[in-house]
Amino acid sequence: MTSLVLASASPARLATLRSAGVEPVVIVSGVDESQLEGLAPADLARGLAELKCAAVAQRDDLPEGALVLGCDSVLELDGEALGKPADAEEAVRRWHAMRGRSGVLRTGHCLRDTATGRTVSATASTTVHFADVSDDEIAAYVATGEPLLVAGAFTVDGLGGAFVTGIEGDHHNVVGVSLPLLRELTAELGHSWTALWSPRPAPHPPAGTGR
Repeated sequence: MTSLVLASASPARLATLRSAGVEPVVIVSGVDESQLEGLAPADLARGLAELKCAAVAQRDDLPEGALVLGCDSVLELDGEALGKPADAEEAVRRWHAMRGRSGVLRTGHCLRDTATGRTVSATASTTVHFADVSDDEIAAYVATGEPLLVAGAFTVDGLGGAFVTGIEGDHHNVVGVSLPLLRELTAELGHSWTALWSPRPAPHPPAGTGR
């Protein structure tokens, strides 16, 4: 089994990988995201993912031969890259601009094979359609604190799910990691996606079947 190291503190990314059969080692990169400025949203997401991957890949306490995954997400709206809002007021302003409209969730992925030093990276894009939510709904949602924790000030797998009317593309990407893209990057480095799956106990037959 090949080990995967997730260079991210995102619980949503961890949960997505676990649900797909992968149990990664989590090592937070701690990079300063403000060092990249003036880039287009897709390039920014990819650049930040590459920084996070590089920061963790240079550590000497990684599992032998591990693959290191860095990810970063931004919401592109009106050509601007929107990360996590700085405070509640900014989150409210974001939602006033987003409601009834569509944005593109860009997630950069960078994967490094520590055994060979090879690195591949790409950005996945998913269009997100937002409901025309009311001022009261925005206020209530921001008051939960959830929008302050995520890029674009919304989730599709949490309280914000009711405010997303549809998506075009990979929904895992909106949560924070595109599983189809990650599979492709893994293959590009010469590894099998299924080799990342954690061992699972054999299923037991239902009681009373006589077998």
